[in-house]
Amino acid sequence: MTSQPSTTTVYRVTGMTCGHCEGAVTEEVSAITGVTSVTAVAADGTVTVVSAAPLDDEAVRAAVDEAGYELVGRA
Repeated sequence: MTSQPSTTTVYRVTGMTCGHCEGAVTEEVSAITGVTSVTAVAADGTVTVVSAAPLDDEAVRAAVDEAGYELVGRA
């Protein structure tokens, strides 16, 4: 059995200051179709997303916005 290749993208997000922030961003970005893993780190403002295929940056931006934060771009 072969595993599907995955795509890892790191985004910069402003406004995250604590674990609650990380959880909110993780929850919203995880809801995007194809996302298999999300790691948000408030300390450096990064969100690492692993997905089955490359994601539309606007979908990620919308999810981060829904969580109450701002996607600055890719890290």
